[in-house]
Amino acid sequence: MPTYKLTYFPFRGRAEVARQLFHLAGVPFEDNRVKNEDWPALKATMPFGQMPLLEVDGKPLPQSFAIFRYLAKEFGTFFRSIFKLQNDNPFTKDSEFVGNTPFESAWIDAVADEYRDYFKEMHPVLAVYTGVSEGDKEKLVKEVAEPARDKFFGILEKIAKNNCNGHFIGSSLTWVDLLIAEHVHTLLQHMPKFLDAYPFVVATCQKIEATPQLKEWIEKRPVTSF
Repeated sequence: MPTYKLTYFPFRGRAEVARQLFHLAGVPFEDNRVKNEDWPALKATMPFGQMPLLEVDGKPLPQSFAIFRYLAKEFGTFFRSIFKLQNDNPFTKDSEFVGNTPFESAWIDAVADEYRDYFKEMHPVLAVYTGVSEGDKEKLVKEVAEPARDKFFGILEKIAKNNCNGHFIGSSLTWVDLLIAEHVHTLLQHMPKFLDAYPFVVATCQKIEATPQLKEWIEKRPVTSF
């Protein structure tokens, strides 16, 4: 098993899905949380000048989605190889992380790409709500957040309603489940009524967060605003 070091700021943010994948897989890693005041000196050492950064046996991998996909593939393949003859083991069917077929994997990527476009629109709103920047919350919600929400969550609501098994794509827990559930967690933390029109999305995220190993992690992780 390789050694892993994940470097990011001391909040959930763009590294949280990676942390969750490590915990779900039961794989040890160094959770290197960088204080804001230490970031300027560290920035020049980063391949793309940003975090998170995953180091695998000392070799760097930047970009959050690349990290999530890498870990999902590594851990899914690892558990399939070990438990493929043990049909009663939950990891054979419930923890593929990248989908059970190439087509499912492609749909996971498609939903993640759609999320990325949506998040670019939502970022200034969340920055204000989480205290990173200042702004008119009411104006931002009406002009930015609601249009972005209705487009993206309108799509997700149909996906969740059609799948209706506690996951967004396929029948096993995947990294895009973690991505969406974590984002919804942050939204409802700051805007409790914001997703009332999307009950299937909220219910699916609640089922995802009720996964025993994930629930354990959520209960013990540091409490942050995002």
